[in-house]
Amino acid sequence: MADETKELDVQETEKQEIVESDAERTRARPAFVPRTDIYEANDEIVLIADMPGVDEGSLDITLEKNVLTVNGLVEQTEPEGYTLTYSEYRVGDFQRSFRVSNEIDQDQIEATIKDGVLRLRLPKVSPTTRKIAVKAS
Repeated sequence: MADETKELDVQETEKQEIVESDAERTRARPAFVPRTDIYEANDEIVLIADMPGVDEGSLDITLEKNVLTVNGLVEQTEPEGYTLTYSEYRVGDFQRSFRVSNEIDQDQIEATIKDGVLRLRLPKVSPTTRKIAVKAS
């Protein structure tokens, strides 16, 4: 029998490079879906997302109605005294959303970013098992 529950509902990214959304963006630049690895242990889920050019000051992570949204803003910088002649790398922001299940302790989610790599730690809720007493009536 297949496992019918999922910890996270991850959007499809294989064919999607730029975020497709009905919402209108306020920045005139593309928004990319960051490639993300998801690891699961008995007590937590860890998400590792590549977001080059993003640091803690330009990162916004929100959790609303069980949807964890990550937005990273990237400012294009050019070396002083030079002008761009040719580019193979597109600069843009990063945006991704994950649906979080009730099995995640939403108050204990932690995020760190270092060298453009975001690490989200989503601890699972401790399972509670208790015995129910049965009374005769």
